[in-house]
Amino acid sequence: MLCPPSRAQVPVFQVTPIQSSIRFNTASSRPLAGNFDKWKATLTFASRDPTSAVLQVEIQTASVHCPDSKNDDEMKSTSLLNVAQDTVISFKSNRVVQTGKTTYDLVGTFTMRGVSKPATLKLVIADQGGGSGYIQGIVPFNLKDYGMTSTKKIDEHGEVDLNLKAEQVSGPELIRKRFQ
Repeated sequence: MLCPPSRAQVPVFQVTPIQSSIRFNTASSRPLAGNFDKWKATLTFASRDPTSAVLQVEIQTASVHCPDSKNDDEMKSTSLLNVAQDTVISFKSNRVVQTGKTTYDLVGTFTMRGVSKPATLKLVIADQGGGSGYIQGIVPFNLKDYGMTSTKKIDEHGEVDLNLKAEQVSGPELIRKRFQ
């Protein structure tokens, strides 16, 4: 019987909040944008193979704040993020596809306001011996698909923009496959 690998046998990465950011944007003649202050992201590996990665992100919607604080109430309102009822936005990868020597697509599910849809984020692992990586992606969406409306003249599209930095904190290096 095979035993699952212990934590010491797999790379362990930690997402560093200080060097990371998650934003919410809508486009219009007067753009509406905000940063999320409270979120949690984990990048775990089942083996030393980078395609065994699983990324999970949970964003606390009430933690959004806009550069112009007058827009905070609009962003948190029932017409947009609905923070009183829909407290979390999430992404969880379920498949990883190598797209280059050090790049991977994290294919998964994006959930907001109780609606789940497929989404893909990019993972770039540092080429110099592992140790760090970047997860970047913009999840574009139609506001109506997630039950959003607005009293302002907002375009019908929005996006959640993730820029995460992960550092390896323990375990062996990832084994990279040649990409052709």
